Amino acid sequence: MTKYDIILLCNSWAGEWWNKNVNDVEIDAHLTGLGQDISDALTLNGLPGDQTPCTGAGIYGVEVEYNKTYLLRIINAAVNVELFFKVAGHNFTVVAIDASYTDPYATDTIVITPGQTVDALMTTSAPPGRYYMAANVFDSKTVPFRFNTGTATGIVKYEDAPDDDATATMPTMPSHEDVVTAGNFYWSLTGLVRPSDPPVPKTVDHDMVVEFGVDQAPCAVEQTKCQGFALVAFMNRNSFQFPRNASLLKALYDGVQGRVYSEDFPSSPPPLPGIRRATSVKRLNYGDVVEVVLQSRVYSSVLGAENHPIHLHGFNFFVLAQGLGRFDPRANSTYNLVNPQVRNTVAVPAGGWAVIRFTANNPGMWFMHCHLDAHLPLGLAMVFEVLDGPAPNLLPPPPVDYPKCY
Repeated sequence: MTKYDIILLCNSWAGEWWNKNVNDVEIDAHLTGLGQDISDALTLNGLPGDQTPCTGAGIYGVEVEYNKTYLLRIINAAVNVELFFKVAGHNFTVVAIDASYTDPYATDTIVITPGQTVDALMTTSAPPGRYYMAANVFDSKTVPFRFNTGTATGIVKYEDAPDDDATATMPTMPSHEDVVTAGNFYWSLTGLVRPSDPPVPKTVDHDMVVEFGVDQAPCAVEQTKCQGFALVAFMNRNSFQFPRNASLLKALYDGVQGRVYSEDFPSSPPPLPGIRRATSVKRLNYGDVVEVVLQSRVYSSVLGAENHPIHLHGFNFFVLAQGLGRFDPRANSTYNLVNPQVRNTVAVPAGGWAVIRFTANNPGMWFMHCHLDAHLPLGLAMVFEVLDGPAPNLLPPPPVDYPKCY
C-alpha cells in the first residue's frame, strides 16, 4: 500500500458502540423477539466525528496533497445498515466492488451494504482546504421503523490548510430514504471484462427462485420479553436452523449428512403457506451452473419490506439483472450477459428482485444469507452443498485435532 491508498472502515458495530455490552444487545434481541436495537453511533475508522453528542469522541482525519489521485478502499463494517458515503467538494471513480473490477463509474455518492467493499479513485483537485467526509444510513424500509439517524464524519485536510475544523465544508448528504440515488448507484455499474476473466456461463443446470422476507411468528417459550409476536425470517419458507452439535462441513466429509442436515431445500417457493424450521441445503454437483432469482417479498403489512444484501460464501457470481416488484420470467431477454457486475453480495431492492448466476466449482458447504446481521439468527439463510469434483478439486479433511461432534 502506498501513501496514496486510504482505507476507510465505516462501522455500525465493532469500532463504534452501543452504550451497552454488545453481547447484551444480542441476548435482548432474542428475548424480545424483535431483533437488535439500533446502535448509538456510526463511525469512520473507529471514530464517530464531531456531529454526534458524544463528548471527546474524536474524528478521523487524513492529510492529502493537492492534485493527486488517491485510492479509497471503503469497507462497510456495519451490522444492519446500508450507508451513503461522500466527501465534500470531491467526486469518485468506482473501479472495484467486492474485490472485482468494474467499468470505471463516476459518482459523487457511494452506496455500500454491510460487509461490502468499494474501491474508488478520488482526485484532490478542489481548492486546498478542509473537507468533511461523511456517512449516513440509507433506510430502504417500506414501513417506518427506528434507525440511527446520525452522521459519521471525518476530515480530508489538504497540506498547509488551516487546522480549524470550523472552516471545513460539509457534503450535502442524500436523505435517508433516497432510493433513487441508491438505485442509480447499484444498477449503473457494469463489470470490467478482461481476456483472462471467465465468461458468463450460457447454459444453466439449476434454475432456482428463492423468495425471502421477514414475518411474524408466535413467541417461543424462552423469549421471556416477547410481547405478542416474534420475528422470523426464511428463504422459500425454510427458516434456517444452525446445527447445535456438529459441523455441516464435517458431516459432508464424513458422509453422515442425514444425521446433521437434509438435502431438500426447495428450488422454488412451496405452494402452501407455513414456515419450516430446518437445516436444509441444496445439493449441487461439482461444476453445475446455478441461476437464482432472488425475490424479496412482503409477508406482513406491519413489517413491510427493505433492501436485503444477499451474500454468497465461496463464490463470486454474475449479477444478470435487477428490478422492482415481481420478477417476470419473460424479462430474461434483458439479461446482461456481456459485462455484468461480478459480486459476492447483491442488494436486492425492497419488494424487488435480482438474478445471479455462478458455477459451483468449489467443494464444500456454502452459506447464502442476508448480510443484515439481525436477519441471520431469524433464519434468512440457506446452504449450497457442493460435491467433490475431479482431483485436485476435493474437499480437504478436517484437522486431525478437530473435536468429535457425533
